[in-house]
Amino acid sequence: MTDVTAGCSLAFDVERAAEIVLQVAAARRPGVRVHDDLGVRLDGEPVPVTLVETGDGGRLHVVRGGPGRLEITYEAHASLAGEPARVTPLERIVGMRPSRYCPSDRMLGFALRQFGPVDPFDAAAVADAVARVVAYVHEHTEYRAGASTGSTDAADTLLAGAGVCRDFAHLVAALVRALDIPARTAAVYAPGLSPMDFHAVAEVAIGDVWRVVDATRLAPRPSLLRIATGADAATTAFATVQSGLAELSTMEVHAIAGGDLPLDDGTGLVSLP
Repeated sequence: MTDVTAGCSLAFDVERAAEIVLQVAAARRPGVRVHDDLGVRLDGEPVPVTLVETGDGGRLHVVRGGPGRLEITYEAHASLAGEPARVTPLERIVGMRPSRYCPSDRMLGFALRQFGPVDPFDAAAVADAVARVVAYVHEHTEYRAGASTGSTDAADTLLAGAGVCRDFAHLVAALVRALDIPARTAAVYAPGLSPMDFHAVAEVAIGDVWRVVDATRLAPRPSLLRIATGADAATTAFATVQSGLAELSTMEVHAIAGGDLPLDDGTGLVSLP
């Protein structure tokens, strides 16, 4: 069992009354015990929050208010002892589709030339192909802050050869999908990450189990705490301004594992609860 303490502090300058969807709460998954607290204040006064559950353990919090300074604090204490997540028939279908930031249909030719065709029903062959994709992205992509924007997709990252964690996750997911292997992304709290921030990783279906892969290799996978799961960053963003006008002015994220960080060379099979 791994214990993780994680959370964040966010502040928005709301110029016109806004609706903001927050996705910062640790997912309530089978085998994951979470005790947490979310506080939202506008100019120092408490603001009502509407909870919306996503159906896979994820939790959205909808905040309406402004203008003014909107401050959000979140703190979670979690114990991770869950079983590996099984791939459902629906997840397998959705995980094969191109998505906004993972245009796997546009990357089919490159993926087949670089990694060769893969029998999607041979778990050993799938695991080998995934390992080669992750190694390729790790070796050929530079982690560089500011190298991408909110519109950068996996094809852009492949051409640029640089990006941040979400770009690494998108590129892995897109290349894996192009090989007929289901993939998705997850937003996580990542103890050991430096500099500390929200982190993004990919999950791939090997056999009937979701396995987490991280081509950045910036944090050990066994202590990752899941926040959200989705096809790409379009569905896992930590905050979305749905309406009105609000700008994120400050953000701090923290994540600490109880005891020593687990060892992880980035190559073994690891599952995210």
